[in-house]
Amino acid sequence: MKHPGAKLRAVVFDLDGTLVDTADDFVPVVQTLRAEAGLDPMNDERIRATVSNGARALVQLSLGLSEEDDQFEDRRLRLLELYAAILGRHARPYPGMRDLLATLEARSIAWGIATNKPRDLTHTLLSKLELSPASVVCPEDVAHRKPHPESLELACRELDSPPEDSVYVGDHARDIEAGRGAGLYTVAAAYGYIEPGDAAHAWGADAIIHHSTELKAHLFESEARMGMAGSGS
Repeated sequence: MKHPGAKLRAVVFDLDGTLVDTADDFVPVVQTLRAEAGLDPMNDERIRATVSNGARALVQLSLGLSEEDDQFEDRRLRLLELYAAILGRHARPYPGMRDLLATLEARSIAWGIATNKPRDLTHTLLSKLELSPASVVCPEDVAHRKPHPESLELACRELDSPPEDSVYVGDHARDIEAGRGAGLYTVAAAYGYIEPGDAAHAWGADAIIHHSTELKAHLFESEARMGMAGSGS
């Protein structure tokens, strides 16, 4: 199995379920949506597992609607309205992530985000959490969202890092497909939001991390084995 390139220059993260635990913002939103439809609350963990699939998947999960249903778009917009009202109230970076980001910055290794989350919600969340990536790529910035590699190709350009010297970390098969397609070293975040019946080992990532606190050691132990300076030069 390959390791991060001999000149680790950039680390790019998916957002929800990888860098930031946002599920506790979404759980009450979905439960409210169900209550408005006269439905009983559903299992919180089932909601958490679906967060990485976005608003459409959460509407499908919570209300059993298909995208062709006449009510679907109205309910999707209602979900986004509810989410915007509490965005960032409960969300927090996963354990160890702030330390990792500080280490990357101290070593002049750029870091960024490539997400399928809409731009306005992404930037609002980052502002509330006081996170300042050097690159933020959202669906509005590309012609093709993940799993297409375009988001990662753009992130590498903005971070001035060749793909072979860059890492992408994500908690969904689409993240790994996008990262591999763009030529990055890929890390599957098995601690993220993974739906029942799915498994990180099936995604074809270069590495799997089972807890967020393991990521820093993985990156820099690989660096040490290869005699990497970690200066980003």
